[in-house]
Amino acid sequence: MSARKSLKNRVRRQVLGVTLALATLACAPVAAQGFPDQPVRMTVGFPPGGGTDIVARIFAEQLSTLWKQPVVVENKAGAGGVIATEAVSRAAPDGLTLFMATMGNLSVNQHLYPMKADPEKDLLPVGQAVAVHFVMVAHPSLPVNNVQDLIEYAKKNPGQVHYSSSGIGGAPHLAGELFNARTGAQLVHVPYRGSGPSMTDLIGGQVSLTFDSLVQVLPHIKAGKLKPLAVLGSKRSPLLPDVPTMTEAGVKDYDVTNWFGVVVPAGTPEDRIKKLNADLVKVQQNPEVRNQLQQMGADIAPTTPEEFGALIKNESAMWAQVIKDAGIKAQ
Repeated sequence: MSARKSLKNRVRRQVLGVTLALATLACAPVAAQGFPDQPVRMTVGFPPGGGTDIVARIFAEQLSTLWKQPVVVENKAGAGGVIATEAVSRAAPDGLTLFMATMGNLSVNQHLYPMKADPEKDLLPVGQAVAVHFVMVAHPSLPVNNVQDLIEYAKKNPGQVHYSSSGIGGAPHLAGELFNARTGAQLVHVPYRGSGPSMTDLIGGQVSLTFDSLVQVLPHIKAGKLKPLAVLGSKRSPLLPDVPTMTEAGVKDYDVTNWFGVVVPAGTPEDRIKKLNADLVKVQQNPEVRNQLQQMGADIAPTTPEEFGALIKNESAMWAQVIKDAGIKAQ
């Protein structure tokens, strides 16, 4: 082969290589080209002012700064988060619609409601955001000062002690029903359309108790508007060091810790989910965010999508059994 012909062949191969490379770049995942390059919506299944909404807005602000794109929090309240769950499941699977969901949204509601979406099939996990410490709080007018006082008072006044919740099937509701099952207290459940309205009526004295996140109740405890009776998890909160756990207060086999996390519609490309997870973890690694959340009673909980998916599945099985044993029904 002549030197000239050999040179032509080499040039052809180089041109072909460049062409293939350009074609590969043209088809490269959008994540590698700066996703997201459009405004992002973060849906919350409850009204503004509740714990989920507060945490969602912290993450939305940080992600907006990171992406240089608006991240708008959209509140779709109703049916304990079912309306939001169904809406997100129908959204375009492009990674531009995020759902800041709760344990109730992803692991409980499907066992209570006739839903048009299956959280484990129609949504894909991105990552857990926070683990949230829960506490039982009472209105100051309730004549009890500890859990045993409450149990005794509720048994002497059956049907007279009402507790509020963010809605049927939410963590506050399940925490109350678990308390009833473990103590025989017969507290009466009053569901609301979110923790915000629930807290408003509790502070106003329309109900006597609630079981909710420190994110939601801590400011009211500090202001003296509510009195804490017990922490619901296995350890005391450093923010309420003098408040006992339920176990310490004499209630056996009681441990409730809520969590919030991000999911997206099924069909969202894997590369976008990985990008969303990586950026969620970046926000969680921000010392200011970590400190802000801890001061509110929430701990960051970075996970992979696979780890978060396993948590959703395991919690679903556990709460399905609790719901069955307690005979909880959607009203």
